[in-house]
Amino acid sequence: MTAVVERPAAPGPPEPLASTPQQKPEPVRRTGVLLGAILGIWVLGWLLFQGVATLPLGRATLTGFHTRLNELRDSFDAARDSNVILDVVVGGIRDAIDAVVVGAQDLLSQPAFPRPVPQIGWLGVVALLAWVAYALAGVRATILVVLSLLSFGVLGYWSESIDLLIVTFTAVLIAVAVGIPLGIAMARSRAVTAIATPVLDVMQTMPSFAYLLPLVLLFSIGPSAAVVATLIYALPPVVRITAHGLRTVAASTIVATTSMGSTKAQLLRKVQLPMAKRTIVVGINQTIMAALSMATIAALIDGPGLGEPVIQALQTLDIGTAFVSGLAIVIMAIMLDRTTTAASQRAENERRVARDPRRRRIALVVGAVLAGVGVYLSRSYLWAADPDRLPDLGRPLADAAGTATDWFTDTFSAVTGAIKDGFTYALLNPFQSLLADSPWWLVAAVLLAVAFVLGGWRPTLTTAVCLAVIFGVGLWQDTMVTLTMTLVATVLVMLLAVVFGVWMGRSKRADTALRPLLDAGQTIPPFVYLVPALALFGTSRFTAIVAAIVYAAPAAIKLVADGIRGVSPTTVEAAESAGSSRLQIITKVQLPMARSALVLASNQGLLYVLSMVVIGGLVGGGALGYTVVSGFSQAQLFGKGLAAGIAIVALGIMLDRITQHAAARSGRR
Repeated sequence: MTAVVERPAAPGPPEPLASTPQQKPEPVRRTGVLLGAILGIWVLGWLLFQGVATLPLGRATLTGFHTRLNELRDSFDAARDSNVILDVVVGGIRDAIDAVVVGAQDLLSQPAFPRPVPQIGWLGVVALLAWVAYALAGVRATILVVLSLLSFGVLGYWSESIDLLIVTFTAVLIAVAVGIPLGIAMARSRAVTAIATPVLDVMQTMPSFAYLLPLVLLFSIGPSAAVVATLIYALPPVVRITAHGLRTVAASTIVATTSMGSTKAQLLRKVQLPMAKRTIVVGINQTIMAALSMATIAALIDGPGLGEPVIQALQTLDIGTAFVSGLAIVIMAIMLDRTTTAASQRAENERRVARDPRRRRIALVVGAVLAGVGVYLSRSYLWAADPDRLPDLGRPLADAAGTATDWFTDTFSAVTGAIKDGFTYALLNPFQSLLADSPWWLVAAVLLAVAFVLGGWRPTLTTAVCLAVIFGVGLWQDTMVTLTMTLVATVLVMLLAVVFGVWMGRSKRADTALRPLLDAGQTIPPFVYLVPALALFGTSRFTAIVAAIVYAAPAAIKLVADGIRGVSPTTVEAAESAGSSRLQIITKVQLPMARSALVLASNQGLLYVLSMVVIGGLVGGGALGYTVVSGFSQAQLFGKGLAAGIAIVALGIMLDRITQHAAARSGRR
């Protein structure tokens, strides 16, 4: 890429520029030709063998593998009290986590017998968390925390909101206690990095649904399973970002400190950790947001929190209740994101402003006294303890949201129905027929060929293993339906990413206007996106696809925008001086030179979309997501739901490896 950037600076710019738009490497052209040939052969095979060897499976039909998984669950249940590992080790972990969560609930959110209210009522919780927010993040974060907590009460979801915070922070505390030492070990040892990186890759690739049913085998359902699922999902960011922060400490600083006789422990404690502090706090921020996202989904395995009313409302199509509980989740996500971001910037801001530290210490002492007064009042007076005494805005808001939704659907049902039907019949059904109605061996051959053309032998071998797993679990056609929705949604995400990413990359005003919206969109847990999609389009595959597009688009748009912005201004100026139009500059210069960013955006878009499409099983998405949900609700389908989770993991790993290697190959070109 450096050579391409330097060429326009040579004498006689028009001449280099005339060749610049045509500098598409021959391998890229050959890749396009090969993919076109694969598609042509695939369509021909579909025409010849449509409906043959598609491996369909009825909703209630179980294979031998599914039955064995049901038997495995029964054997786990039977051995839970007699097996040493299940009873002592797993049981001990389960009991310890349950004790922590239940103890925190008694203290903060649920009635603590014989009291009809928690040990610390709502006013005390607000006062305590406000003081913590001030200590960690400053005045603005304190105001945001107070307003957010009060909103939970007036919306009618105080207990559920505090329960969600309890599950989230229990998992985060364990993740930080495990993740920071592991990140330190990765920063210091290549061997640890080599071992941990593939594990972290798999943990981040797996859609959140895939964690739940396997954990039910070990921990049953309840708070402990919810915390462990949240922990697994939230651990990778703090590990990776901690290791990255320590590696980026200047080598000259490390050499100078070592030359003065500092030991490794002193170097870590006095130099590396302080200099990487802000980066590590960013990792904790990402872990908190991931934990909140997973903790809401963990309601499917009886995890306490706001996920329960959202799931119940989605299942009963109660849009008003889903809107209010989803709004509470959005408020919590914004509160946690802004507070942790402010915490990462506080120390630097204070050094820049050079404020008197004594004033801050006095403010902390006064705040602690006020927090103590709030706790005392909440323990002594029912008005300060019972959140039901707060004004109730949740029910009127739910009624208004339900009425507005009914009016909208009645008024615009013809429009939304036409959009849904047009998309379904014109694009979704034909592509699903191509994938799901082709013989399994033909689809497998096509996917292997695509993996080889895009990434080479390594992703081809991974694809072969993943396809073998999907075939073995007996859910081939359901997997192909899920793959259809994933690929279609990803194509639409990339269209949005190119349009808005190019706009943001070329315009600072557009970037300033859109980036805060994209950042906010990335903080919202995926459950929330189902609510407006369901309100607009009802239960259908299209609803799941719409939610997936909205969920995945922010990350892809930001990656494309950064790639466009990274194209050398010298190259763009040379193209302009040669008389190229704006469209020619975008299509012939900027997009080709940002190809690696585009491929990376497609990788992230695929993974985000897959995660959301699977969750879309709650709103009519069908296929693997529906099968997983059925495994939660019907005991006889547990094994089939667990098999669907395995298929989701295999599908996610396959898509990730193909796009990752394609991105690496594109970068080398």
